[in-house]
Amino acid sequence: MILIHKATIINEGSSFTGSLLLEGERISRIFREEVPEAVLNACRQVIDARGLWLMPGVIDDQVHFRDPGLTHKGDIYTESRAAVAGGVTSYMEMPNTNPQTVTWDALCQKMEMAAGKSVANFSFYLGATNDNMGELRKADYKQICGVKVFMGSSTGNMLVDNDQALQRIFAEVDTLIATHCEKEEIIRKNIDTYKKKYGEFIPIQYHPIIRSAEACYQSSAHAVELADKYGSKLHVLHLSTAREMSLFEVKPLEEKKITAEVCVHHLWFSDEDYEKLGARIKWNPAVKTAEDREVLREALKTGKLDVVATDHAPHLLSEKEGGVLQAASGGPLVQHSLQVMFELMKKGLYSKELVIEKMCHAPAQLFRIRGRGFIREGYYADLVLVDPSTPYTVTPENLLYKCGWSPFEGETFGCSIHTTLVNGNIVYQNGSVTEGVFGKVLEFNR
Repeated sequence: MILIHKATIINEGSSFTGSLLLEGERISRIFREEVPEAVLNACRQVIDARGLWLMPGVIDDQVHFRDPGLTHKGDIYTESRAAVAGGVTSYMEMPNTNPQTVTWDALCQKMEMAAGKSVANFSFYLGATNDNMGELRKADYKQICGVKVFMGSSTGNMLVDNDQALQRIFAEVDTLIATHCEKEEIIRKNIDTYKKKYGEFIPIQYHPIIRSAEACYQSSAHAVELADKYGSKLHVLHLSTAREMSLFEVKPLEEKKITAEVCVHHLWFSDEDYEKLGARIKWNPAVKTAEDREVLREALKTGKLDVVATDHAPHLLSEKEGGVLQAASGGPLVQHSLQVMFELMKKGLYSKELVIEKMCHAPAQLFRIRGRGFIREGYYADLVLVDPSTPYTVTPENLLYKCGWSPFEGETFGCSIHTTLVNGNIVYQNGSVTEGVFGKVLEFNR
């Protein structure tokens, strides 16, 4: 038994001083008062958590860990180590690997691989294409997080641009459909316009103009229209514009069939940062204006946006060189997402309870994850201890990403990740990841 003693527990909208008793993989008891002496004496380990915040582990519903086939950038082992160092205890990984995860067999092979490599708990999306409806019907959706649809090309050749195929997916897939929404026709037209002016080397500051707010809005609106028509459960990923917020409602998460995700980079950066950071902040969808950022920040507070994630997508720095048409889109984020959100809390934007709601509770509710996302007796002991009074500066030396860089390098956050537990095991503490301890596949109540 492990006792986490006298922490400030942040859970389900409130904070209180208490202790947790862990037995095996699960939370056995929650103590709001003093812990009985007999319990203290029976514990093999007592973690003195006075002055620390204790919260459920973060569930990141959108990462690219590059395994298989793109492992020079990152892999399940390296990126899951970075995840737990950032307080992320569970993740959902995307299908645009090599080979792409667009068959049930490929997805099962990925789960088998992760079981012996991933420090955090894991699940994988099954990718949709124009012609793999048979594979989507074959899948067991109690075992995977959902179906990913690229309604705008991002990486690879998984763009679903056949409207009949899109309608079949929304009509027939009986699980959560997660979409990347950018309208390809608008993007191509904008590229042609700027190539006429700049040739093949278009300066990076034009990335959010080429992958424009209009391209995002038209695609997201089409996804919402299809979901309304067919009654689909739609989750729109990495929203980046103020205008898209008109597509979503403010009501309790459990009453929504159409939900929305925002990523930390769209809450932190704006187009003013391209001058300093260049392609290091090149993502699809693009980081846009400061006005867009402010509207996204407010929409998270009001409840139009339901989940905060990362879209963690590492590339080597050598792959991030060049202009709009050369530099790869994506960047490593999973090690610092929780610290970013707590920094926004310190700026007065959010409460710590809201941060936990959007990063821990909401993903568990939305995806109907079994036994995770909350501090409850009987739930898995996926937990994070945060030190709110010890600053942390991001340096190349403390990065765990295989790609070896971060857009946050040089940033000092006001809090540190102290300890991370996955299934009752300490997997990160005092700056070190525990070797030889692996997470579990997520299960879903469907």
